[in-house]
Amino acid sequence: MHDHNHCELNIDLKVMANTSSAKKYIRSSNKRRQLNDNYRRRYREMIKKIEELIKEGNTKEAKKLYPEAQKRIDKAVKRGVLKKNTGARKKAGLVKKLKTKTS
Repeated sequence: MHDHNHCELNIDLKVMANTSSAKKYIRSSNKRRQLNDNYRRRYREMIKKIEELIKEGNTKEAKKLYPEAQKRIDKAVKRGVLKKNTGARKKAGLVKKLKTKTS
């Protein structure tokens, strides 16, 4: 039987690039991917943290964290990790959740 665990990616994968420019492209795309993953992870963690606080009923603390979440989402949009409208939608969704729990 075959091992169907295709989810794991080896970042230091030896690729079959022949030219030096192709090798450089692989290096730079790996670095870019890691940076993009980092921006994506940072805004997602913040959103989850705020949603968890709202669920617990701690809206005061969640409101304090909102500006940081907004900053992280905007940074992801600026970097091209998120599209402009997606970022706006995520921020609006957080505000909506914060307002419905406080009122």
